[in-house]
Amino acid sequence: NVADRSQQDDMIKFLENGFDFKVLRKRIVDSVEDTWLGYGPEQLSIPDDFELPVSSFANYGGHASIHIRYDSRITTPLYRQGDNPPGDNIAFLQVGVPGYRISQMVAAGGNILDAYGLVNVVSPAGLPMRGIVGISPDPIMFIAINCENVKESAAFYEKLGFVEQAYPFSRPSKGTTIFEPDKPKNAIYMAPSPNCMGVLLLQNKGRKKVTPNPAVGPLNIVYTPAADASDGESELMLKDPSGLPIQFQSVDSFSKLEKITR
Repeated sequence: NVADRSQQDDMIKFLENGFDFKVLRKRIVDSVEDTWLGYGPEQLSIPDDFELPVSSFANYGGHASIHIRYDSRITTPLYRQGDNPPGDNIAFLQVGVPGYRISQMVAAGGNILDAYGLVNVVSPAGLPMRGIVGISPDPIMFIAINCENVKESAAFYEKLGFVEQAYPFSRPSKGTTIFEPDKPKNAIYMAPSPNCMGVLLLQNKGRKKVTPNPAVGPLNIVYTPAADASDGESELMLKDPSGLPIQFQSVDSFSKLEKITR
């Protein structure tokens, strides 16, 4: 979530020029402007122009995305560029890409925390990100969440249909070098399936209380509701134990919105 147009434009430039994201779709409704960026089509069906074995996986459907929302009615900034994140429940969003450009991140207002082997940066909108030079089926790999009690958080996500999965790597070294380290001790990686974006649950030191980052909106989960579920029941909003909002959007609702906003 961003509070002014310049921050919105900086965030788009940061993602496009720093990490090679592409604008996938846009929508303007009243005072709210929405922009979705990612590395491939979000649609849940196979795109018409996808052809085996010619097309790359980047052109297949079902990719994750980052949703930037700018509301001109909001006058108080949720994040001031150059500062540390305004909350610490989000450790970072990890992307595995063939290359990234630190100079372009800085030019767009990114705050580089460190860049030894990999890059940790606070985006212009206040979302912490980690960039790994590597190859991943979907470059948006996972979101890392700081937890007061990692087992409690794992139990929460298990109830949502997430299961513990093998930790994903984007480099052949598989966690043995500084360029892509293995997951920390006691961390748990979970996802609905081995082939989709997941969550990395990190135990906060000393079980220190975490503070929600107000600049980060909900993690959107697209799912198939029960056949007898009403419209109200199929669109749900929860919060995980670290204060991260979780929004459930039905396949039908997502597909209709995705199609008209491409």
